[in-house]
Amino acid sequence: MDKIQQVIKDEEKYILGTYVRPPIVLDHGRGCYLYDTGGKRYLDMVSGIAVNALGYGDKNLIRAIARQSEKLIHCSNLYYTAPHVELAKQLVTSSFADKVFFCNSGAEAVEGAMKIARRWAQKNTGGERAGFVAFTGSFHGRTFGALALTDRKKYRMPFEPLVPGARFARFGDAGDAEAKIGVDTCAVIVEPVQGEGGVNQADTQFLHDLADVCRRRDVLLIFDEVQCGLGRTGKLFAYEHSGVKPDLLTLAKPLAGGLPMGAVLVNEKAASAIEKGDHATTFGGGLVVSAAAIEVFRKLKKKSFLKAVQARGEYLLQRLEELAGQFPSLIVAIRGLGLLAGVELTVDAGPLVGSFRERGVLVCVAGPRVIRAVPPLVISNEQIDFFINVFTKVLGEAEQDGGQET
Repeated sequence: MDKIQQVIKDEEKYILGTYVRPPIVLDHGRGCYLYDTGGKRYLDMVSGIAVNALGYGDKNLIRAIARQSEKLIHCSNLYYTAPHVELAKQLVTSSFADKVFFCNSGAEAVEGAMKIARRWAQKNTGGERAGFVAFTGSFHGRTFGALALTDRKKYRMPFEPLVPGARFARFGDAGDAEAKIGVDTCAVIVEPVQGEGGVNQADTQFLHDLADVCRRRDVLLIFDEVQCGLGRTGKLFAYEHSGVKPDLLTLAKPLAGGLPMGAVLVNEKAASAIEKGDHATTFGGGLVVSAAAIEVFRKLKKKSFLKAVQARGEYLLQRLEELAGQFPSLIVAIRGLGLLAGVELTVDAGPLVGSFRERGVLVCVAGPRVIRAVPPLVISNEQIDFFINVFTKVLGEAEQDGGQET
């Protein structure tokens, strides 16, 4: 039995089976490429699900992790340490926020935002408000609170009852959101660009109207930028495209360069409700992840870096539009912002992922019929061209196989 089969067999024996994985074992990465144990190279258009913004092997990031690891890895949040304070300072001075809470993942960030919103409502509305309004197509995480705000029945139903009090409004419809806000609502949560839901960008007017609704109805506005934040859309934060400033904003994925880290950015209005002991985490804002995040954030916030992401994002969408012209019977729509792109198809996207992989490209889906591209933000136009060439071959094969709308 070769090494690949041994790893797969051992995983099936020892690891709880929550993922369906392809029959490859990834070993190392360089730049925008991943390599399996057999030495095959793959252009990575997944980047750890929008995590590895700087690609693989960034020397400054590796040095930052190594330097802090040599000094101190962990001492808990019972004591003052410098790295997470420096990171918080950078996040606050670069955003709308006044305070930051650090945690370990996007789902934890959403849970933290939910707790902050409920605490705010308890202190400011007599404690009668504990519910939330989310939107169709949303994805906010897999924990009980975050899942309650996620519009995926197949994810939700096996684990109900979830956290009660969630209602779903039509994405893009501020009027429907207002209709769903009840006397029990403490906050509205929305993704400026839905990732898992199919790469759907929220309209600027919708976000402005939604902010007006929240102010008028005295509920908090939460932006979930776990996937679309931190440079992915060509701006440091996705809210900057609309100019709408939320009360709370959740971050995670690329923040610590592949190490687990999440954050909740909070304005003073919401932050004022939190008292010491209201929320906590053992590992959140740890020294090593904070040191990594400082280096990542230093690069992501550079105007030259963001300008390059914008340019490459425009090029990617341009090439995808050209592809749509070649395959009108297979491509329904091209959606995206920056280097977050979705291609909606008339056929199931899942089976095509393997065809990409066989040709040396890793992609993922965003719903049953959307191919999603979330490459490292350092991808080149030449690598985008390679992706498009492979996409052309994959769709050509699908067309020959009789791919049509069903």
